[in-house]
Parts: sequence; structure tokens; C-alpha cells
Amino acid sequence: MLEARRAVKGLHAYRPPLAGRVGLRLDFNESTIGCSPRVLARLRSLDSEALARYPEREPVEGQVAKFLELDADQVLLTNGVDEAIHLLCSTYLETGDEAIIAVPTFAMYSIFARAEGARVVQILAGNTFAFPLEELISRISLSTRLIALANPNNPTGTAVDCDILLQVARAAPHAAVLVDEAYFEFHGGTVLDSTAWPENLFVARTFSKAYGLAGLRIGILAGNAGQMAMVRRVASPYNVNAAALAVLPEALRDQQFVECYVAEVQRGREILEQALGALGLHYWPSRANFILVRVGPAHAEFIQALRTRGILIRDRNSDPGCEGCVRLTVGSYEHTQILISALHDVVGELKLPSEVRA
Repeated sequence: MLEARRAVKGLHAYRPPLAGRVGLRLDFNESTIGCSPRVLARLRSLDSEALARYPEREPVEGQVAKFLELDADQVLLTNGVDEAIHLLCSTYLETGDEAIIAVPTFAMYSIFARAEGARVVQILAGNTFAFPLEELISRISLSTRLIALANPNNPTGTAVDCDILLQVARAAPHAAVLVDEAYFEFHGGTVLDSTAWPENLFVARTFSKAYGLAGLRIGILAGNAGQMAMVRRVASPYNVNAAALAVLPEALRDQQFVECYVAEVQRGREILEQALGALGLHYWPSRANFILVRVGPAHAEFIQALRTRGILIRDRNSDPGCEGCVRLTVGSYEHTQILISALHDVVGELKLPSEVRA
């Protein structure tokens, strides 16, 4: 009888609640206003011949590299950040190797590493979700072949100085160190502009969030040219679809659209944090387009109460250190105001005790 590999049979599948997402979607950190009108115009201009051809990735990679002020051989376009993570695991992990992640964080780091037969070492952040630098470095061994870090982190929204991330990379020159900058635009800090970029450092970006292109699944993996040549060996030449490649240059050209949306999110983030504080809900200051909030034992009722008001948020109760927590995406100013109004109603309706909200 055909059986999957032992490593795959032992995996817990990551199944986000995608079904039935009707209403104001503040659960997946997507853009709440969509993509640039220039992107839509380019998408509508595609003809049947464009869709009948295999996609040509390299010319667009050159444009993206120029935008990032990198060389073309340092950049690989990927099918979202998920594929970038998968490619790194396939390139550098053998069965029995170790991968280190600081938790709570994005689930796919662990899933892709375990799928390669690697052992995942989880370093738990403290109560404030401060980055566990000393413990992480102390756990680096000769078996460590991958370290995956999100900056800003998901689901906490916390960010660390780039110098700290570079310190991690230098402490493990034999390991691939991934800095996932999926929420870079809302934060602004990046290791990409480091003048002393270690050979083992990789950076991932996405166009799913600030650019509003989650449905087209397109991301970036950047790194040392020599190491990227190894990653390209396991990447399909047709991994990014033709529609995504056609519209990406227009998305890059319309930086005014991106900057306006980012500014609106940053403003909304500040307003939402103030509102959460006034309601007595404990939250962690965020550098991303979402905020993690501790509701307590009533977190499921909290989520359902917002859902009945047409607002979807994400349950993070099962993440390490996130018991009783939910995550709220910050969208446009209008959508933030709708959320705040609903929060006032729900907190009053559920009569959350002050000791839970403190």
C-alpha cells in the first residue's frame, strides 16, 4: 500500500478558516480596499494569447530587483511567501537537521521544515512577546540549518531592530536565516539595506498585504547571488502565473496608492489601539496591519458576536502564549471606525470582567 513519508504523516495541516468569509474581512490581514486601479486596468487588458503562454518570470524579476536596489540574480519571484519558505526548506534542510523558530509565529515555517524531516526547535517569547535573542542564540548548534523569523511578527505585531536579526545571522553562518518581511510596508524597517549582508541571510516580501494582491499569490525571496542560484535549482520556472507577472510592474509604479493605504492603516492602528485601551482590553502595540488582543475565556463568544455584526476576526487562542487572544486586521479608516463601534457593543454585550480585560 502506498504511504506518505513518515515526516508528512506526522504533520498537523494548517487549515485557516477560509470558508464562509462574508462580511468585513478583518481576519487574514488582507487589504480592505483592494489593489491599485492601474493593476485592475492591466488585468483587464490581458487577452487569450497572454493566458495561453507559459509565464516569463525573469523580465519582471529584473524590474523588482531594480525597485529593491538589488541585482537581478539576488531576487526570485515566488508564489507568495509560502513558496519562498518552502524553497528554502527544500534547499537547505536534510532529514535530522534542526530548524529554529521563535513562537508564536507564522505556522508555515514549522510545517515546511517538518515536511523535510527536520526537527523544529521552538523558542517561546516572553509575556511581552519580546524577541528571545539570548535563548535563541544559545540553542544554535551544528545541526541548525534554518532559522525563520518574521519582522514584524505574526500574530504579535512586534518588531525588532535589524541589528538583532543580523546578529542572529552572524551567529549561525552554517544555517539559512530567513527574515520574513511580509508586513514591511507598515513598519519600514528592513535588513535589505544592510551594508554588510551575510551570505546566509534571506529576505521574503509579499504583495498580498499593502499592495492588495493576495489573490494573485506573488512574493519575493532575496539573498546572496550564490545562494540564490542554489534555491533556483529547486524552483519551477513557471511558479508565478502570467496574470500576476503582468500586473506587478503596474503595482510597483503606483507607489502613491500603496503609500496612501499604508498611511491610512498606520493612522487606523493608532486609533484602534487607543480605543482598545479605553475599553480595557489588553493588546500588544503593533508595527503591522493588525493588533493582537487578549479577550480571555470568552474569546470564542467575542469572535461570534462580531461575526453576527458582519465583521470577521481571527482566533489566535491556540498559538503558543496567545491563550484567549484574537487578532484584528487594521484596514481603511472607514473600516476601522466600523470595527471600533462594534467593539463597544460587543464588550458591553459580553460584560467582560475587568480582571480579564486588564
